[in-house]
Parts: sequence; structure tokens; C-alpha cells
Amino acid sequence: MAFEPPPRLVRALAETRRDGADAWLHDLPELLRQAVALRGLTVERVHRPSGRSGLIVLVRRADGSPAVLKLAPAAARPGAERAALVRWDGFGAVRLLDADEAGGASGAAAGDEGVLLLERLHPEMSVRSLPEAKALLEAAGTLRRLWVEPPAGHAFETVAGRTGRQAEAMRAAAEAEPDVRPLVESALAAREELVASAPEGRLLHGTFRQSKVLAGERMPWLAVGPDPVVGECAFDLARLVRDRVEDLVATPSGASTTRRRVKRLAESLDLDRERVRGWTLFRAVESGVRAFRVGRPRDAEVLLEFAGWL
Repeated sequence: MAFEPPPRLVRALAETRRDGADAWLHDLPELLRQAVALRGLTVERVHRPSGRSGLIVLVRRADGSPAVLKLAPAAARPGAERAALVRWDGFGAVRLLDADEAGGASGAAAGDEGVLLLERLHPEMSVRSLPEAKALLEAAGTLRRLWVEPPAGHAFETVAGRTGRQAEAMRAAAEAEPDVRPLVESALAAREELVASAPEGRLLHGTFRQSKVLAGERMPWLAVGPDPVVGECAFDLARLVRDRVEDLVATPSGASTTRRRVKRLAESLDLDRERVRGWTLFRAVESGVRAFRVGRPRDAEVLLEFAGWL
């Protein structure tokens, strides 16, 4: 099945320098052909601009019902995404359609771990299409549904573990770029305090933002594309706080608007405002430093300016 991978996906994999990404992209047409044949699917089209961590294909099942086939490289942790979707079972998130098929409870046959068959939502309609205040309200309501106890004996990454690796990269960046050192030091100090006093962990989406909430049929809004992690809920709000960050930076009231967002989101979800602020600071600085590292200086400047308001 010949096709060109979406440029957005190719760029994202190049930026993250994920192990095996080049080989996966080379093999992608054959991987798609095998996944379609195994499930008896009919391909409608490859969704563009597609995701940043995997290929999204609109398909029809043998009974004619619509679905989405997602293929992701091993470094994107598709196994963790599958496990989270099984745990949520469609409550607040897109439903996994092959959870009980080949491969037992995991739904993944041998050699097929990077393939997910999902219910079809409306990929062209995210909660970001709503006015900002309404979008934040709907997104927060969706996120609350996802915060459940992780399954017993789970293998999900923890917030402490994930951010610990990120912290090492941030320290190296601060050595190479003295201009970012004050913000990096503030972000690392905030992380250290937050990790040391973290409340009981929940299963989190991990990369939650407005564009990750799509319109559905059985529920108005459902979350997609998790990179799940177990930890405190405030961590999951951090990316949502900085949604539409380019618009925030472009307005004179950006700093005050950001602080109001932190307050409003924390209160709406019964979370400690300072913990939301701290994780928002850490994640914004981490993203900004990473943007510098992969050659996106404008994005880095925007993110670090935003972080400075916190």
C-alpha cells in the first residue's frame, strides 16, 4: 500500500529522535497493509495533517461501520496507550475497538503491538473550535473523567520518572545556554518540591490539551492520543493552561490571563493552585528548552516568555 507519510508526522519523529523511527517510517506502508488485512478493513483515507506520534487512517470494518486505525512506533509507547484506553473503557476517552480480539486482554497480536483500532470520532472538530472560555470548561470536564485509579500491577510510567529524565536534559541545556539558566533552575526547584510532596497518583492522560478532545457521537467530547502516566492530577492540567500560547504572548494581557487560567482550572477541578502553577512552569520550560534543542527558536522563545509569567 503505497503512500507518503504525512509531513507533520515525519517532522515530529525527526525532532524527537526516537530510536527506530526511520526504520518504522520505511516499513510503514507494509505495516499498514498487514494491519488492514488482519482486521478485514477497508481504507478510506490517511488523515492529514495526522498526529505527531503515529499514522491515523480512516477505515471501515467488515460490517461497514466507521473506525480509525492508528499505527505508532514502539518509542511512542503504543502499548501504554492501549492499556490506558482499556482502563478507561470509553469513559471520557475514545473507545478501543479491538481490546478483546487477538492477543487476549491486551488486544495486540504478536508483532502488532503498535496498532490500535479505535472508534471514529470527528477529527476535524476539536474542542478548540469553541470560544476559549467554553473550550476550557469542556476540556476540564473531559479530563476529570480520566483521572481514575490505575489498574493493579500496572506498568505505566510515573510522573516522577518521566520528569526526572526531562530534568537531566534541562540541566544540560542550562549549561549550554546560560540565558535560560534562571528559568531552568526555577522549574527544576518547583519539580523537586512537587515530587517530594506528591499526593496519591491517578492515571493521567499525559499530553492533554484542547486539540486532544474531539467531538463524538455517544458523548459530546472524548479525549484521544494519550501518553499515559501515573501521578498527581495537577500535572495533567499544565499543558492545558498554556493552550493557544501564541495568542497569549501576542496580547498585552497575556500574563494576567495566564494567572486567571491557573486559578480557574485549579478551582474547577478542586486542585491546589500552586501545584498547578508549579507543574505548568516545569512543563513550559521543558518544552521551551526542547524546542531550542531541535531547532525551533521561535517556539522556544514563546514558551519561555509564557513560563516567565508564572
